[in-house]
Amino acid sequence: MTFPYAEVIGDPISHSKSPLIHKHWLEQAGIAADYRATHVKPEELAAHFAARRADPLWRGSNVTIPHKQAVIPLLDRLDPAAEKIGAVNTVRPEHGELVGYNTDFGGFLEPLQPLLAERHLFRMARIFGAGGAAKAIALALWSKGFTIVVGARNLDQARALRAAFDPDDSLIAPLSHFAEPTDFAWDDRSGLFDLVVNTTSLGMTGKPPLIVDFSHVPPGAIVYDIVYSPLETPLLAEARGRGHKTIDGLAMLIGQAAEAFALFFGVPAPRGRDAELRQKLLA
Repeated sequence: MTFPYAEVIGDPISHSKSPLIHKHWLEQAGIAADYRATHVKPEELAAHFAARRADPLWRGSNVTIPHKQAVIPLLDRLDPAAEKIGAVNTVRPEHGELVGYNTDFGGFLEPLQPLLAERHLFRMARIFGAGGAAKAIALALWSKGFTIVVGARNLDQARALRAAFDPDDSLIAPLSHFAEPTDFAWDDRSGLFDLVVNTTSLGMTGKPPLIVDFSHVPPGAIVYDIVYSPLETPLLAEARGRGHKTIDGLAMLIGQAAEAFALFFGVPAPRGRDAELRQKLLA
């Protein structure tokens, strides 16, 4: 028997955790469908989607490195968030068209939703990194009323990131600036929402740690690291040791996958056993 299916494509792709996540939810939802990983090289991308257009069983593709921008010319239209971000991580067929989405936008915000529902006098996010993930995250936070500070190794990239939502490029600094102590005197932070986000690969297994002097981190700030291997990065470990609330990279990974699952299979991802899913991802 042949089942409908979705997939994740990339080059390489064997490391992807997406099949584990989606198969977990398909089982929980009782949906007779499959989710697979497909190795697609850059020169194969156009032919791959031409073939998928003609496949009635195909429900969509998650798109990972290096295809998130290269896939755009092959699509018929983009969701507004994907168009603003300039990158696509999810493609699905809709009435004969291929439509691109970016679920990183909503996936990043998911664990923050209880706090975002509250009223704040002021919201500020310090974002480390200026790549594609940083742009999706910055736009998501900007849409929720955050003032955005960007710390990056490449300042031209940081300026381009901020220009996507705000022409003021004064709120950027070299990443090295945040590694040095500051004598800034923090005022009363009651009623404020401060967020510190690492979008770089620093702290990932096999990479050097992200060096942050915590004199740059406001009292009461939440520290969010989108790296999930290891789950507790040096940044999160230090933040937790200093009493900050933290959010790890699995939160965003699962959140963005849930949005894609709903697009592919037409029902919300069954989230009642997320603790079990996290254990599977860590095994």
